[in-house]
Amino acid sequence: MPTDRPQPAYVLVRPQMGENIGAAARAMWNFGLDRMRIVAPRDGWPNPKAVAMASGAGRLLDEALLVESTAEAVGDCSFVLATTARARGLTKPVLSPERAMTLAAEKIAAGEKVAVLFGPERAGLENDDIARANAIINVPVNPEFASLNLAQCVLLTAYEWQRAAGHIAHERVDMAKTDWAEHIEVEKLAAHYEERLDEAGFFFPDHKAENMKVNLRNMWSRMPMTRADVQMLHGVMRQMVRWKARG
Repeated sequence: MPTDRPQPAYVLVRPQMGENIGAAARAMWNFGLDRMRIVAPRDGWPNPKAVAMASGAGRLLDEALLVESTAEAVGDCSFVLATTARARGLTKPVLSPERAMTLAAEKIAAGEKVAVLFGPERAGLENDDIARANAIINVPVNPEFASLNLAQCVLLTAYEWQRAAGHIAHERVDMAKTDWAEHIEVEKLAAHYEERLDEAGFFFPDHKAENMKVNLRNMWSRMPMTRADVQMLHGVMRQMVRWKARG
């Protein structure tokens, strides 16, 4: 069964190669999309080459809606986006993939149904298909080599959907069996180093000592340290003192 996650329907219009349909299914499922619609595939349906290429995303093919026309594929949708790399002589809003999927997310959140059209591999969507769309998605590719593979275009828009839907953490830190050090732990580390460095005569000459200590403490505060880091640095200093004592 399809997931209950709100999302656009991805419509493959007259796809030619089973391998590309399977690769598109994989690209969709990479980003949690599982509403595929297929319009009049050239080599018929089901297609064993699509199943082989889909690998772990074969469920999308089993559940795909097979229709005979673009009009039928988007009949239940209130907003349709068409992907194309070429100017078509049609008056339409032309959106970047980022803007297009942000708009799709807004409309889906408001309860609308959205579809994204992808054309056949050889020439892309026909003007008759694009005329049914509310807006065009234009990928800013190299104008001297503007053709995108079907699965590549699916992957790119699916990624932008994931971003627009808020399912991507733009930065994180994976903690390796430790926690962030508390302020008191960093304070004790700073005191440990200051004490040992003072004993070693590091803070010299005397009139610069106070400023050197402030700079050292400021350095510790700038470092985002874990408890493991603090323990290791305590150990480093203790070992250096022991080594010096043996000498």
